[in-house]
Amino acid sequence: MQDDPQPPIPAPTAYDMERCVGELRTALAAHGITLPSLRVDLPTFAGTHSPPAGLIALGNCNTATARKLVAVLREAAAR
Repeated sequence: MQDDPQPPIPAPTAYDMERCVGELRTALAAHGITLPSLRVDLPTFAGTHSPPAGLIALGNCNTATARKLVAVLREAAAR
């Protein structure tokens, strides 16, 4: 028995990408975390790869922010 083929992944729209960045920014802020370089990675969004990647660039952060992110992720994993 063969698996059914998966439907093609739809290309993310500019709205989808910006909304995702906004939702991630809001979720991080709820835990006191700010990633200043958080943004849509335009080259992957505009690329011609199939399916379009539509990546979100998390950017760089200082060690204090990285440690805060680690603490939040560990706390969530422990639940």
